[in-house]
Amino acid sequence: MSFNPIDAYQDIEKETLTGRALEASVLFKSAGKLKQVQESWDAGGRDEMLEDALRYNQQIWSLFQAELTDATSELPADIRTNLLNLSVFVDKRTFEIMAYPSPEKLNILIDINQNIAAGLSSGQ
Repeated sequence: MSFNPIDAYQDIEKETLTGRALEASVLFKSAGKLKQVQESWDAGGRDEMLEDALRYNQQIWSLFQAELTDATSELPADIRTNLLNLSVFVDKRTFEIMAYPSPEKLNILIDINQNIAAGLSSGQ
């Protein structure tokens, strides 16, 4: 078994990040995965990379949806509603990309993730 310092760092990061920092981190990671697919669109293995990136992004947004619909959420109702509406858009765009893949369609998902992550990061 070989030691990979990047994996070790990511394991430590997972254990030490909490709340908004963790949410920002996974959104930035997802944006990076989507951007990587977009930049290597014509390379081999695109379909698998695209599926992996979209699935990862979808899992994140599904977790957000669950948190946002939790009655114990501390977020104001208007912010929860706006984020839930955004998550519905993310779902629709994800299914559209799955059905009709195009690198340009990834832009909006990348931008949404980066902007939300930046907002979460600046709020700390």
